[in-house]
Amino acid sequence: MLDVLFRGARLYDGSGAKSVTAAVGIREGTIVNVGDTDEPSRRSIDAGGLALMPGIVDLHTHYDAQITWDATLSPSVALGVTTAVMGNCGFGIAPCPPRERETLLRNLSVVEGMDVEALLAGTQWEFETFAQYLAMLERRRPLANVAVLAQHSTIRAAVMGAAASERKPPSDRELSEMRRLVAEALDAGAIGFASSFSPNHSGWGGRPMPSTVATDEELKSLVRVLGEKRRGIFVMATGPRATPEFMEALAAETGRPAFIVTVLTMYNRAQPARALEMYERCAQALARGHEVYIHANCQPLSFDFALREPYILYSHDAFDAVKSASPQERAAIYRTAAFRERLRQNFREPRQGILFYGDWTQVERDGVPVTELAAREGKDALDYVFDLPLDVQLVAKLYQNDDAGVAPLLKHPAGVIALSDAGAHLIYFCDAGYGLHFLAHWVRELGTFTLEEGVRRLTSDPARKYRIPGRGLIAPGYMADMVLFDPAKVGVSPLRRVRDLPGGGTRMLRDPLGVHGVWVNGVQVFDGSRYTMDHGPGAILRHQSGSGTD
Repeated sequence: MLDVLFRGARLYDGSGAKSVTAAVGIREGTIVNVGDTDEPSRRSIDAGGLALMPGIVDLHTHYDAQITWDATLSPSVALGVTTAVMGNCGFGIAPCPPRERETLLRNLSVVEGMDVEALLAGTQWEFETFAQYLAMLERRRPLANVAVLAQHSTIRAAVMGAAASERKPPSDRELSEMRRLVAEALDAGAIGFASSFSPNHSGWGGRPMPSTVATDEELKSLVRVLGEKRRGIFVMATGPRATPEFMEALAAETGRPAFIVTVLTMYNRAQPARALEMYERCAQALARGHEVYIHANCQPLSFDFALREPYILYSHDAFDAVKSASPQERAAIYRTAAFRERLRQNFREPRQGILFYGDWTQVERDGVPVTELAAREGKDALDYVFDLPLDVQLVAKLYQNDDAGVAPLLKHPAGVIALSDAGAHLIYFCDAGYGLHFLAHWVRELGTFTLEEGVRRLTSDPARKYRIPGRGLIAPGYMADMVLFDPAKVGVSPLRRVRDLPGGGTRMLRDPLGVHGVWVNGVQVFDGSRYTMDHGPGAILRHQSGSGTD
């Protein structure tokens, strides 16, 4: 007998094949039948012509701390995500000796735009090692499937302590211990290894995130563990240091896929040809037999910020003194002519890989460009901004904001749709609904993709490239991770602010539109308006020896 039988659904199976109307039968969490069947079922669902697709595979989330107090992975599951990968950019919370806990959370709060008091109040420390962290996740019984990357910054901090953020190479003993911890994480089931060289990644008090000060040789030594183990993927916030050619060399040496995350690969009207050129360099690596891909963002990349915490500007050296200053001291620095002239010089001679190049037409206050507001007061835009009170909210609309420029990137074979940053930057925005946005905007509204191809790009394509078996297709033998939705209405709501974080903190959320249900491993976890449970059927996706290899 089947546990669940879907009837009357328009099936988009994740392969890109033409959709069909078909029944789908599920037993013990696995799809056992696609097509007509006479087998009886304990529960029958009449889909009424709605679309049924595999669950979205989100490769780039930051739920590492939130999942310790929130097994629902809110809001991603409601937004169609059934598999989430954590530990991105090399930031996470395991392994972590007790002495490093507060520093790690404070760093995470800055680099990923999280409420520090919520992190300190909510994170449940039931582990020290990576293996213990995965065991804790299993006890938490999340609503979605979860995979975790071993994390460079976390491991460096665990080994080197406060010195991890200093610009010095580890000793031979320290490097050996870091390699041991990477290997230990992979043996425990890590899906791969993540790091960051991004100049935009600073932690508490403006200190660099540990991996960003590592040498090339340190990074290479750690990535080689993937080759030695013959499993796992490598993903990196590359900045300008880790070029496509650098990543290709690591992919060639280790035999493992490498993934690039950087604003250099995002469309920016200040340098309109740069992003596509990066994709082409990765395509050349693929043609040579070396897997190098780019995390492609399908949503405009905007940043809310205020002068109290102007994190998008920290990569400019004009902010070196600002990062370690108190709010009162920051206000005084902003008023000085020396600071403003230095920032103008930074804009005239920009470093590669920074977030903001000084185009103030891309920065708004209450929906109005600050250039227009400055003109009303007879001011230069930079002076207008730095005359503002510290807590005035600004929105910088910097990347992926031109559909014509973004479309070739999303369609490029060297890309994989990702970069939701779900769980992060929730003080400022919520991009966890990237998949529903993709189906609404790029499929329905623009027609850049057919629905069949759009579903494939969100499901089987990321699962295949990340070596996640049994997910991303509606086919016999695959796990029953599925989303039932209305293609004519699917999308995401406007942002809303809620106060539901530990300690009374607030965050930004979006709600799903046109979603009628989400199933994980054959169990319904969201019914279109609410979660059906607090703890669920999600699996911890462990890559063990002999699993997930080529």
